Amino acid sequence: MQATSYTYDAETRTGSVLLDDGTPVPFDAPAFDAGGLRLLRPGQRVRIETEGEGESLRITLVTLQTL
Repeated sequence: MQATSYTYDAETRTGSVLLDDGTPVPFDAPAFDAGGLRLLRPGQRVRIETEGEGESLRITLVTLQTL
């Protein structure tokens, strides 16, 4: 799934993304670390992997979107 980076805290390695419908979804440090990234800037397109649905939706991976 694709999303847009919305917030990122380099100290805690946590943040949030916006899904294409505008829904914000937070991610935790393990999801960020799983993608192997060192930094994330607001507005970057990212690829995410998720588990669950609705209120229990959880991001398990955040990495940069490449074509």
